[in-house]
Amino acid sequence: MQRVCIFCGSSTGGDPIYANAARHLGALLAERGLGLVYGGGHVGLMGVLADAVLAGGGEVIGIIPTHLAEKELAHPRLTELHVVDSMHARKAMMADKGDAFIALPGGYGTFEEFLESLTWAQLGLHEKPCGLLNVNGFYDSLLALVDHAVTQGFIRATHRDMLLVDDDPVRLLNRLKSYQPVAVPKWITPDDL
Repeated sequence: MQRVCIFCGSSTGGDPIYANAARHLGALLAERGLGLVYGGGHVGLMGVLADAVLAGGGEVIGIIPTHLAEKELAHPRLTELHVVDSMHARKAMMADKGDAFIALPGGYGTFEEFLESLTWAQLGLHEKPCGLLNVNGFYDSLLALVDHAVTQGFIRATHRDMLLVDDDPVRLLNRLKSYQPVAVPKWITPDDL
């Protein structure tokens, strides 16, 4: 694992705990020599995270679509900044450049990007680990929904186990590093229920 792709909010949220978590995670990445791949913005948790990695001397690769870069949201001091044509191109490049995925707190975009990465792992399109940094219980409701989908037969328990969750960034990074991909077909049969 050389680079971690992190999805997070373009807002800092309503509690300083979220920015503190992003800052701490960014410092840990730099300390461990892990590069950051992220959405390329200088605002919200995205900016806090990138600034923390940069402050620690780490590599930061930002990928931002033209329509957001034109709104002057692109971070001006990154190791690399890629301006791409679309959100689809952004996600494809982020997936390609990252060796693991983490979601910090965020909104619709964070949810969508992370869940797509997790779905791609479930479908066997990649074997990269996917983790949620569950800051202050932010993802508890999402995890309850996932567990409900398991009990209702829409997600295999083995695929639920692909989703690494921790409230401690050190433990989460360690779990991502030691992750072993699951080799189970996605499709649920009547025998699985």
